[in-house]
Amino acid sequence: MAQPHARSGQVVSVASLGTALAAARTTALIKAAQLEVVRLVLPAGQVLREHQVPGEITVQCLEGEVEFVLPGATHRLVAGDWLHLAAREPHALRALSDASLLVTICLLPAP
Repeated sequence: MAQPHARSGQVVSVASLGTALAAARTTALIKAAQLEVVRLVLPAGQVLREHQVPGEITVQCLEGEVEFVLPGATHRLVAGDWLHLAAREPHALRALSDASLLVTICLLPAP
């Protein structure tokens, strides 16, 4: 059964999952007309192949460590790191350890 999205005004914790991280799954926290927020859970070694989205995104590493690959640059993100990407910017990820990320996606494409 799918987990319901957060309601307007509802408090949702994005604190570290700690020992529960290994059993956690990716969860969409909200999906609205203009915005989607996802807690992305990646086990160590998992790769998200290069992709892009029509709108801007932000990625905050909540725990663990990931390699974030952009054309011409690779960044290591650890807990507390935050990254912004322009619309349609190609990117890929690889989990260097079990990790969770808070991903915010603007669903309206850039003009």
